[in-house]
Amino acid sequence: MNIGIDIEEVKRFDKYVKDKTYLERIFSKEEILYSLAKKNAAQYLTARFAAKEAVWKALSSKNKKLIITDISVRNDKDGKPQVYVKNKKYNKINISLSHTKKYVAAVAIAF
Repeated sequence: MNIGIDIEEVKRFDKYVKDKTYLERIFSKEEILYSLAKKNAAQYLTARFAAKEAVWKALSSKNKKLIITDISVRNDKDGKPQVYVKNKKYNKINISLSHTKKYVAAVAIAF
């Protein structure tokens, strides 16, 4: 079992909400559409980024070639975040996201 954790400041992502080039370099199409549809898009982008970082940390010892753009986070029909690696659902990892207006934290446990 491996654990990854990340914490990010939401204000760091405020400037990227309207920067399509940056968003497309870091996030999947689904992550961008999901986040930008929200009133507080920066908070949702920050949560997705923190989740990707936490997953990368949890999986990097297993897969040295994994990069952050290989990872995406999508919600299931019940709203629970799910991890996808190279567009395939990755069932051997659990993630938890938490946020306030200023900060986002993400934890990933790979088993």
